[in-house]
Amino acid sequence: MSKLIITENPNNWKFQINDVRVITPGEYFSDTQLIKTKNIKILNFCRSYQYQSLGYYVSLLAEARGHKVMPRIANIQDFRYPSLIREDSLDFDELIQDTLKAIDVKTVEMRIYMGRTQQDSFLKLSNLLFNLLQTPLLKARFIKKDKKWLLQSINPISNTDIPENEKELLRSSLENYFLGKKTFGKNISRKKYDLAILVNPDEVSAPSNARAIQKFVKAADKTGFSIDLLTRNDYSKLIQYDALFIRETTNVNHHTFRFAKKAESEGLVVIDDSESILKCTNKVYLNELLQANNIPTPKSMIVRKETPVEQLYTFGFPFVLKQPDSCFSKGVMKINNESELVPALQSLFQNSELLIAQEFMPTSFDWRIGIINNQPLYVCKYFMARNHWQIVNWSKLKDKDGKAETLAMKDAPEQLLKTALQATKLIGDSLYGVDIKEANGQYYVIEVNDNPSIDSGIEDKIMKDQLYLNIMDTFLQRVKSY
Repeated sequence: MSKLIITENPNNWKFQINDVRVITPGEYFSDTQLIKTKNIKILNFCRSYQYQSLGYYVSLLAEARGHKVMPRIANIQDFRYPSLIREDSLDFDELIQDTLKAIDVKTVEMRIYMGRTQQDSFLKLSNLLFNLLQTPLLKARFIKKDKKWLLQSINPISNTDIPENEKELLRSSLENYFLGKKTFGKNISRKKYDLAILVNPDEVSAPSNARAIQKFVKAADKTGFSIDLLTRNDYSKLIQYDALFIRETTNVNHHTFRFAKKAESEGLVVIDDSESILKCTNKVYLNELLQANNIPTPKSMIVRKETPVEQLYTFGFPFVLKQPDSCFSKGVMKINNESELVPALQSLFQNSELLIAQEFMPTSFDWRIGIINNQPLYVCKYFMARNHWQIVNWSKLKDKDGKAETLAMKDAPEQLLKTALQATKLIGDSLYGVDIKEANGQYYVIEVNDNPSIDSGIEDKIMKDQLYLNIMDTFLQRVKSY
């Protein structure tokens, strides 16, 4: 992917960065080769982003050409409403106060270069501001009023406004941004396409264990991707990639959804895509979708605060109550009798206006069918945790998970696979895991997961490394078709 820095005076640019061209706005506007080329990343360093200025038109035309540019027009527009930016700063007021608490003066200014600043103690705050405003060079001003620090202003600055003693910081920040991406392993040359995997190293029940992530990295490298592992703090780096693979538990009210939306807006191939996250993480939606399309499911109903309690007795005891965004067996309660029902409703309604009530189907295991691109990927049996009714028992610190058994595709029941595919085709063609109960020879869809488990030693037990290669090949074919 080509990388450009655009500034009015390239001759004043005192340093070079490998594989990065520095050109003028005029060159960018008129170069026919650039107009035709889609795979370009741009940092817009023009002196001004004011409406109809050169800087404004660089970003505007870059978006029209399908190039990945920073700042985007939407970011430029944010600076027209400084009061809204100050209101946004209230969301991280605790970080502002903690960062500046030891400062004795009444005013603090910081210049931010791609998220970095001169003072190491300001790094977390400067990186947050950069992620918020997605603009290469910024100057933030804080004032202390009534013993409380406030963000007074934040504005873009030109590279001509940078003090001489901070130009080395600018150079290293740009080099780090363009070339210093976190790579897995040493001495790996960059390939034609770049893939980012979003992970959370601290997640207790991540969709993939560490060994599986390593296998994804190797498969991506073999397929033709340079690969980097990102965390939630790397939001601003998405512009650098061709594809994003989310291997962190997703939710709509969560940074994973923002990552997916941002990546899609930048033209990246994304798994899990935002629409799949939106549909799969809400069990109310899934319940309506599956029932409306005659997909077999356990008997279920939507429960509101106004729903008469007696109406739930029709399920018989025990039955199951679910929060719409429950996952990994959390937010799901088994109701054994009338005395458990009202406290359970009160607890679950604290987080959602709607719930799902579902008949209880006791089985020794749940089927899980992994699907990508409308093709089966793996088939597993997840057995219930010991002395528990779910596959995960969160009340235990050890041995909380039931055993798992992976089957060859040829050994999976044909109707099982057919039911799973019918369900996922209603969502899209991304990567899914379909949970299915088997009772009396029939198959019932419990839910469709947009971020299914793929752990080394379990889901890959039959296909081995080919499972990871199949997923990476899907990414490659979609990147090529863009």
